[in-house]
Amino acid sequence: MFISTLSPESTSTMSRFNCAVPVDEYLADSNVLFYLSDAVTQLLEHKEEYTQFGVIRYFAEYFSSVKNSNHILFREYNYIRATPHNRASFIRVLWRCYRQIGKSGDLLSMLEYRSLLQLLCPDFPAEMVQSAARIVLMDDAIDCLMSFSDFLYAFQLQFYYQEFLDSVLMIYQDLLSGKSPNTVIVPTSTSIEQLPSVAAEDNDREEQQQDGVEPSTLAQCIDALCDRFKRSHPPRSCMREALEQTDKVSYYSFLMSLAKHEAINQTIEVMYIQREGVAA
Repeated sequence: MFISTLSPESTSTMSRFNCAVPVDEYLADSNVLFYLSDAVTQLLEHKEEYTQFGVIRYFAEYFSSVKNSNHILFREYNYIRATPHNRASFIRVLWRCYRQIGKSGDLLSMLEYRSLLQLLCPDFPAEMVQSAARIVLMDDAIDCLMSFSDFLYAFQLQFYYQEFLDSVLMIYQDLLSGKSPNTVIVPTSTSIEQLPSVAAEDNDREEQQQDGVEPSTLAQCIDALCDRFKRSHPPRSCMREALEQTDKVSYYSFLMSLAKHEAINQTIEVMYIQREGVAA
């Protein structure tokens, strides 16, 4: 029997009980073959341990742990980020393990959050933690303290949609510099002579970063990105709503709006912090 491991985006359009869905399409969207391959690899690596209580029981417990989101505990980073289900599971486990920090109202630094993450995933990269902290802190120093709820909201957005947000950042930087997004400008000798001084350029860039970019322009670029993006991305309606709230938008203010958007939290399917009595 297959255990459904569909991503949130897939579950609304595909059901494992729908006979009209081609087998290949179901296997691709559910990542069943990925989990089966990992289960076999783990079995071979720990053969003596697992064969003592039977191979059938081993596979049953493996897929039960996948279904219950416990399979990502203490696994390597490449594994926990390999599928949308793994990413959502890691976020869920993070909340379950450390929600008392949120309830107590303790404020922690970025380094402390990194240590907590590495207790669950020993090789969890510092860059991912820094990106999440930047969403929360924005213009503040990166070593400022953060509440657990603020960090978790930002972390789940950054971790679950990492590839998409990286693409949005590239678009945003192109818009800031006056380039057309997704184009490469090759400087010529003439254009180099016409470049402003470094100091003047830095001043202009600082002013631009403070003001941000036109939300409507960024929205159009993001909409085009969604059309060709093959991996998970936040619902378009949520992104449009976030961009309609201001006359100018910066990259991190946009991400902060998305991080606390209820519909996005529903998409990722993590536990609602409010339901556990922790105020955001």
